[in-house]
Amino acid sequence: MLPPDAPSEARSILFVDDEATSRKWFALTFGDEFTVVTASGVGEALALLSRRGQEFAVLVTDYRMPEQDGMNLLRAVQRDFRHLVRLLATAYAEKDVAIAAVNQGKVLRILEKPLDEAPTREALREALALHRSQALERALNEGRVAAMRETLGFLAHELNTPLATVRGFVNAVAVRHQPPAPGSPPGIVQFAEDHPGQLLAALESAERRALYCQSLVSTFVQSARDAYPGAPTQTVSAAALVRSLLDEFPFEHDERSWVDSELADDFSLPGRRDLLYLVLCTLTKNALQVLRGRSHPKLRIELGVDAATRGPARPWIRFVDNGPGIAPDVLARLTKEPVTTRAHVGGNGMGLMFCVRVMQSIGGSIEIESQPGAGAAVWLYFTPYRPAR
Repeated sequence: MLPPDAPSEARSILFVDDEATSRKWFALTFGDEFTVVTASGVGEALALLSRRGQEFAVLVTDYRMPEQDGMNLLRAVQRDFRHLVRLLATAYAEKDVAIAAVNQGKVLRILEKPLDEAPTREALREALALHRSQALERALNEGRVAAMRETLGFLAHELNTPLATVRGFVNAVAVRHQPPAPGSPPGIVQFAEDHPGQLLAALESAERRALYCQSLVSTFVQSARDAYPGAPTQTVSAAALVRSLLDEFPFEHDERSWVDSELADDFSLPGRRDLLYLVLCTLTKNALQVLRGRSHPKLRIELGVDAATRGPARPWIRFVDNGPGIAPDVLARLTKEPVTTRAHVGGNGMGLMFCVRVMQSIGGSIEIESQPGAGAAVWLYFTPYRPAR
């Protein structure tokens, strides 16, 4: 039997030897602990791997075989089945064979024939342990790449609107430039305004959005650094993160006056500060968009900790608005698939899905409560509870 933590998709050992008695001995001797499959030569082994390659974790091959030797098999496996941990069994311990096995076939060990049970069993255990650790590392790396790809796509989406707004403000300033009148002193530039302070307000708005874009890019750079193995885990207090949001978010016109906060019940957030910051930015942007055009718009950001009768208490961040609310059919799908009611202005629903995946990656969740015409509340739940210092 294999250890219970062995990967289910790759747990077998492929033993290749042209001698039938050797194959039979190997399968009987080690079949009590390992799943053993045998092949009589290089061609049969490659055919097995082409059909069932993901079942195998370890390859043990004889060196001296007719037609093609074990080095040919090792080179083919190194090229096409790199996940296999490779062992070479040979009665010919020539120096050049050993060097070629290590350099060309990337073998873990060279086993001397006739095989001795105890050291061979030890080598097989070592090979399976190495395969498990390598499989885990591959999975982690694939997860990091997927998360980085998703974050990059989300970043591009989030940067598009503020950068387009910056271009609009700059263009609005440029088209109001007035050609110098005859006799005008050098170094003086004139612009026409529809009302006093218009251009200065446009430049200030462009600056705010540029700063927001800069903060998003900085967040992504930190996210890329954190994706490397061994990067220290980041922690930040919930109150500090909300304050950063309120200081850096590019509110338009009087939108900042719509937002108030209650940050007394502070706690330490798990996971990556940069990704959580993007989550807060996304929820703020979504709330402000639905509040535009409403009378007396309000968005409140609160921190709290649910009392728990069993286990640790759950801390949360809540966004509550007095917008139009969410229709029941939309609410039922909102955290399960990309849904948007703003497709006419470029919405695609991916922002909230990004938030859901970030929260799930740190063991948290997103819950949304709403009644049509009665606003909405979005809860970010974190676990376990850790008071902020």
